[in-house]
Amino acid sequence: MSTIALHAFSPATPFRYRLFTRIVALSGVALALVLSMIAGTLWLSWQLEGAGAAINDAGSLRMRAGNVAIQLAGKDANGVDRELALLDLTLAHLQRGDPARPLFLPSTSAIRTQFDAVSRTWRDSLKPAIASSIGPSVYLERLPAFVAQADALVSMIERDNAHKTSWLRRWQIALAVLACAGTIAIVYLLYAWFVTPVRRLDHGLARIEKREFGARLPVDTRDEFGHLAQGFNRMANELQGLYQDLARRVARKTALLATRNGELVALYEMTSFLHEAHDVEVLCRGFLARVMRQFDADAGAVRVLAQDGARLHAVVSEGLPDSLLRSPRCMAANACACGAAATGGSTVLRDLRDLRDRRDGRASDQDPVVDCSNEGFIAVAAFGIVSRDAALGSFSLHFRRDRTLLPYETRLLETLGKHLGTALQNNRLASASRQLAVAQERHLVAQGLHDSIAQSLNFLKMQLHLLEGASDRDDMDEVREIVPLLRGGLDESYEDVRELLVNFRTKFGTGDLLDAVKETATRFERQTDATVELDCDEAGGLPLPPDQQLQVLFILQEALSNIRKHASASRVKIAIRNARDFHLTIEDNGDGYDPADIAGRGEAHVGFHIMRERAARLGARLELDGTPGGGARVDLLLSANMRQAA
Repeated sequence: MSTIALHAFSPATPFRYRLFTRIVALSGVALALVLSMIAGTLWLSWQLEGAGAAINDAGSLRMRAGNVAIQLAGKDANGVDRELALLDLTLAHLQRGDPARPLFLPSTSAIRTQFDAVSRTWRDSLKPAIASSIGPSVYLERLPAFVAQADALVSMIERDNAHKTSWLRRWQIALAVLACAGTIAIVYLLYAWFVTPVRRLDHGLARIEKREFGARLPVDTRDEFGHLAQGFNRMANELQGLYQDLARRVARKTALLATRNGELVALYEMTSFLHEAHDVEVLCRGFLARVMRQFDADAGAVRVLAQDGARLHAVVSEGLPDSLLRSPRCMAANACACGAAATGGSTVLRDLRDLRDRRDGRASDQDPVVDCSNEGFIAVAAFGIVSRDAALGSFSLHFRRDRTLLPYETRLLETLGKHLGTALQNNRLASASRQLAVAQERHLVAQGLHDSIAQSLNFLKMQLHLLEGASDRDDMDEVREIVPLLRGGLDESYEDVRELLVNFRTKFGTGDLLDAVKETATRFERQTDATVELDCDEAGGLPLPPDQQLQVLFILQEALSNIRKHASASRVKIAIRNARDFHLTIEDNGDGYDPADIAGRGEAHVGFHIMRERAARLGARLELDGTPGGGARVDLLLSANMRQAA
C-alpha cells in the first residue's frame, strides 16, 4: 500500500489534475466571492455613513441660513460673519467631501445638480443680499427658496441612502445565500473528491480481505485518487496472479506431498516386511507382489546372480507365461535388461516396441527381448538389487500398456532395490552366522566329548584289553579286579553323557538364570558329596538376554564339572551379583592346581579352554586362579558396556 500511495503523489499526476490544485482553486473562488461581497457591503456601509453625514450637513444649511437672518436682524456683524464662514465651510465640505469622517455626497448627477443649485443660490442670491443696504429684507425674501432647495437636496440624499440601504440588505442576503450554497458545494465537492474514492477504496480492500482478488476500482479521474485506484487495480491484479500461482503451487505441492506420502508408505511397508524373518523365496515373492501392486505392473520377476557372477537365476516371478520363464530361468548375466541391471546395479528402461522395430532378421527366438515383445509386453523396467555397492541381482517389471515411470518412481524403485539387497545380504549373513554358531558349538561339543567321554572310553579300552589278557590266562582274580573298574568307567561315562545332554538342551526365557543356577547346583550336589552355598544378589540389575544367560550357565556347568572330576571338594560357593555389571564367582575347597602347570599345558586342559571361549563370546573377563591343596576360583565379569538388552 505504501508503494501505491507514493505512486499516487508522484510527478506523473499533471499539476492541473491534482487535488491540491482543485482545493486551491475552490478556496480561491470562494474567498474571492466572499471578499468581493464583503467589500461591497463595506463600500455600501461606507457610502451610507458618508451620505448620513452629508444629510446632517445639508440639513444644517437651513439652520445656518436662519442663524444668519437672526444675526442680521440683531445687527451683530461678528455673528453674521461667523455664521457666513460656517455656512461656506459646510458647503465646501459637501462639495469636496471628507473621507476621514467620512462625509461625501452621493455621486449621482441629480444630487450633484441639486447641490450646485443650492451653492449658486447661496453664492449668487443670498450672500449678495447680506452685503446690500437692504440686505435683511431681501435676504429674508430669498431665504425660503434656499431652504426649499436645501430640503430638496436632503430629500434626494435620503432617497439615495434608502436605495443603498436596500442594496446593503440584498448584499447581506446574497452573502448568507452564498455561504449556504458554498458550504453545500464544498461539502458535495469534498464528498465527491475524497469520501467517494475513499469509500470505493475501503470497499475494494474489504473485497481483497475476503480473497475476492477480482475486485477492481473505477478510474474516472486523473487526480491522486485516480492514480491510487490504478495502483489498487495493479495490486489486485498482481495479488490475483500471485494467489492463482500460489494455488497452483499448493496443488502441485499437495500432489507432491501425496506422492511422497505414498513413497513413504511403500517404503515403510516394504521395510517392515523385509525386516521380518523369511527365507529368500518368501522374501522375494512378498517384495515382488508389493512392488507390482504399487506400480500397477502386469508381470515381474526377481533374479539373483550366481556365485560366479556369470549366470542369473530367477528366484520368483509373477504374471510371466511359462514360455517366457523357460528361457530366462537361468540365463547369462549379460543378457537382456535384467542382466544389464543385475551386473551394473543400475536402472534399465526399455520400450520393447522400439527394439522390435529396430531388430533385424538375425534376432533369434530365444532372445529374451524378443520373447517379452512376443508375449504382448511393450515395456520393461529392470532395477539392480545392490547392497553396499555390491550387485546381487535384479528385479524387473513388465507392462502390457503404455507406462512411463516418472523420475521419483524410478528413484523409489532404486531405493527399494537397495532395501531388498540389504535384506538378502542380511539373510545371507544371518545364515552364515547360524552356520558359524553351529560350527563353534560343535567345536565346543567335540572338546567336551574329548575331555570327558573320550578319556573315559580310552580308559575302558585299556581295561578291556587287560580283561582280554586275564581271560586268556584264565586269571579270575585279575578279572574280578578289572570288572569293577569297567563298571565304574561305564557309570562315569554315562553320567558325562547325561550331563552333556542336559547342558545342550538348556533353554532360557527372560529372567530364568537363577532357577537354572539352582537346578544346576542341586544336580551337582546329587552327583557329589559336596555341599553348595548359593549367594545371589540382583541389586537392581536388569536380567541378561537368553543368549548371554545360556553362556553364563555353560561356564558355571563347566566349572562344576571340573570340580566334580578333579577337585575332590567338600564345599563349593557360587556367588552372583547382577548390578550395573554382572559378576559370577565359583570357589571350592578341593585339591586346587598349579596355575603355572596349567599355563604350561596350554590348551591341553579342555575345560579351561572351553570356559575362556565362552567368556570371549560374551565379551566378558574371565580369571582362573588356584593353589595346590587350597582350592580353585573362577571369576567372570561382564561389564555394563558389553551387556545386551534383554
